[in-house]
Amino acid sequence: MAHIRSRAKNVDNKIIEHIVQILDGWSGKLTWQLLIERIYLQLYTRYTRQALHSHTRVKEAFNLRKKSLAGREHEEIVEDIPELQFSLQRIARLEAENERIKLENNRLLEQFVRWAYNASTRGLDERFLSQPLPPVYRDPSVHKN
Repeated sequence: MAHIRSRAKNVDNKIIEHIVQILDGWSGKLTWQLLIERIYLQLYTRYTRQALHSHTRVKEAFNLRKKSLAGREHEEIVEDIPELQFSLQRIARLEAENERIKLENNRLLEQFVRWAYNASTRGLDERFLSQPLPPVYRDPSVHKN
């Protein structure tokens, strides 16, 4: 009897966030295969490199972390002082997260400028675009069991 391999859960925003947090805390050698294994250990789902690489946030976080780690290849970690080692790892993770968030923020700012320009070419002004969203009405009778 042939083993039927089930399809991995779709990569949604929650999973992407978890993956970029894994990358933010990554130390040591980083490859797509090692990342896939770490994701499997934490999420119990195996994704392909192609599936992960197709998501901009994951691809950019991977490349940024790989670049960051390349600059730290020759650093020595003080193993005799666990508190110092923990602090250095925490600092490295926070620096990686901060760098990734800056990159994502710049990408969103570029997108905003593009949208603002396109809106202005359609005659939509800032006052129109800044109108509050209409309130959401949820009919209580719909949710009754």
